[in-house]
Amino acid sequence: MAFNLKTKVWQTGALDWWGMIGGDDVYLGSREFPLPPDEGDRWHVLKTGDIFQIVDGEICKIGHEEPKVPEWL
Repeated sequence: MAFNLKTKVWQTGALDWWGMIGGDDVYLGSREFPLPPDEGDRWHVLKTGDIFQIVDGEICKIGHEEPKVPEWL
């Protein structure tokens, strides 16, 4: 168990974080991923809009918000 999590997580060579949630590989973010992850942490993935939270040692997807495009683009 990495980081005392029940969810299997790994980091790619591109420094992206992924996790195995419900039998699927799920993108957990890059800089958004909390290090070290701890109980109750919550984050919003900028690329996908997914919102995750650590509940009882597991990473859970708790919502989705449309990714925001910066005004300068």
